[in-house]
Amino acid sequence: MTNWANLASLSRIALIPIIVLFYQADFALAQLVAAGFFVIGSITDWLDGFLARRLNLGSSFGAFLDPVADKLFVTAILILLLASYEDLLIPALLIVGREITISALREWMATKGLRDLVAVAWVGKVKTTLQMIAITLLLGASPSVMPLFFHLGLGLIWVAAALGLWSMVSYIKAARGEMFSSK
Repeated sequence: MTNWANLASLSRIALIPIIVLFYQADFALAQLVAAGFFVIGSITDWLDGFLARRLNLGSSFGAFLDPVADKLFVTAILILLLASYEDLLIPALLIVGREITISALREWMATKGLRDLVAVAWVGKVKTTLQMIAITLLLGASPSVMPLFFHLGLGLIWVAAALGLWSMVSYIKAARGEMFSSK
């Protein structure tokens, strides 16, 4: 069922090719425009949850779509940035690997009726916020034109990757009892 919350999630997916096109365009401020579209997409990450709660628009399709849109949005843009900046390889691998692991863990726990054991924690929200800020800076700030902002983005992506690992360990610890049960 399509509603405003789901449209916010779908818009995040639709913004991916637009961000790629602007990031790779050859005109002044193209990277800043790409960063601006990324900010819009990042806002929709908050907006879809807000709309679902505030307007009571939650749905099983929305519960599926939101995390898929999040992962596609961040992973696609990290791959885009990797094409320009090899220094992002390790944090990008950590972020994407963590996302795949947590998604699989949540899916598995849901089959056991225990998805709440691995619900989003505050450290995951901080990680997401720092990750979105970092990616915005990396998209919009060339190391030759705005080195301070670029290096801030690079530092923040490492912090986000570290927080992601911390949260992954926390989620795995929360699910540990179920991992080794014979049920």
